[in-house]
Amino acid sequence: MRHSDKPSFRERLHAQKPMLGTFLKSPGVQSVEILGDVGFDFAVIDAEHAPWDRRDIDLAILAGRSQTMPILVRVEGTADILNALDCGATGVMVPHVSDPQIARDVVAACRYQGGARGFSNSPRAGQYGALSLGDHLKKSDDSVVVIAMLEDGKALDHAAEIAEVEGIDAFFLGRGDLTVAMGETSTQAETVQRAIGIFVEAVKAAGKPLCAFVGKTSEIPALQKLGVSMFILSSEQGLLRQAASAELSQFQSL
Repeated sequence: MRHSDKPSFRERLHAQKPMLGTFLKSPGVQSVEILGDVGFDFAVIDAEHAPWDRRDIDLAILAGRSQTMPILVRVEGTADILNALDCGATGVMVPHVSDPQIARDVVAACRYQGGARGFSNSPRAGQYGALSLGDHLKKSDDSVVVIAMLEDGKALDHAAEIAEVEGIDAFFLGRGDLTVAMGETSTQAETVQRAIGIFVEAVKAAGKPLCAFVGKTSEIPALQKLGVSMFILSSEQGLLRQAASAELSQFQSL
């Protein structure tokens, strides 16, 4: 199969093929190159909770391209979407999408046709001016992935409406934030599990993919039974800690 014949990340996401990625917490390119070389399906720059600036994001996306590994960006909010997409991000994850209007605003910020994305074909996304206006619009609108994060108690009252918003490609179950919002200390709390069930049923009814964070791969089978197909395993920092701790324990047992 020629590289050009391979399904895009968006196509694989919509087909709900199982995919494994991780969060990127430490600005830099080496971790991105290693993860791509290992064969991860994607990585997500965590610009919401980690110290990433635009230059760091730009370089990490370039590193991802060197390994043909899609790079998404978890932005702080809608205002940060344009920078990520202009740098050539495969897509964005947007936190706290708690009502249908926020979901529509997110889509508008990501799309040219029928949306409100500011135009420029001069950055990497436009191949530094190589793409014509029309080609850039079509390529971007066909390929950019939009993932909304369901993680607020308020969103429970609008779950079905949010899930139906056209242009949202997938939904991330933000179980951590949801747990805190509901005054609990465990994602396994009964109230949290009921809330997750509401989100899952709404997204499945809309026929859209589900994404979730896992601390370890042993958590994946239970989530697959819920219909989750896209998994974010820990982070490069978490994977480093796990590997280092395991090797240290092994050394201490010698």
